Amino acid sequence: MTARVEIYTKFACPYCVRAKHLLDSKGVAYSEYDVTMGGAKRAEMVSRAPHARTVPQIFINDVAIGGSDDLRELDREGRLDAMLAESGAA
Repeated sequence: MTARVEIYTKFACPYCVRAKHLLDSKGVAYSEYDVTMGGAKRAEMVSRAPHARTVPQIFINDVAIGGSDDLRELDREGRLDAMLAESGAA
């Protein structure tokens, strides 16, 4: 089994595009939640990552990873692939 990846995005967000491109390049399936208009998913994002006010916000197995730069840093450090290989099942 592979990790459960979720990403909160907004329309025309270049950082969101960059994060999704990195995930796509690794063949990672993810759930994307558009919070452009606010609403319930935006509130959900803020409740899951209380200090986050920007997008994208990325979660791997319910762990808040942060944004696009944080995702790229994990990849540069060689830690992202291991996280993506972990099962989200308890």
